[in-house]
Amino acid sequence: MSIEIEFRAAAVDRGEGAALAAAMAEEIARLYGGQDLNGPDMPKAGPAELGPPSGAFLVGWNGEQPVCCGGIKRLPDGACEIKRMFVAPAARGQGVARLLLHALEELARRMGYAVARLDTGPEQPHARRLYESEGYREIENFNANPVATYFAEKRL
Repeated sequence: MSIEIEFRAAAVDRGEGAALAAAMAEEIARLYGGQDLNGPDMPKAGPAELGPPSGAFLVGWNGEQPVCCGGIKRLPDGACEIKRMFVAPAARGQGVARLLLHALEELARRMGYAVARLDTGPEQPHARRLYESEGYREIENFNANPVATYFAEKRL
């Protein structure tokens, strides 16, 4: 089964971007014992980080249905971090996460980034498998995310 996704620039705090980001936050809270993605101990990934000039946020659409989201955040050393990657449950298992990752990497390249980093936690082994299959290599903890156990980067 092949799914067509159109990626559009969006905002993490408005419209469909906010709705998908909220669904992701609810899922993370369920998976990680109530963890608040916007809590004081978590890496920041709000509108300031995931917006212009050095960040971006995308929503992926399947027809008229928003099915995924993800963003890019500038890191202090000039690399970018991929944040808030989320695929709605109804769209999972169809390759949407891979399409989203490719779209975010391409956007990062166009924005001038040469390295992308990301993280994921122990309750998301499917995410780790995706990242490893796309050439991400494990590195040291770069962002002090208290729930992540896998930190990785890829040259773009």
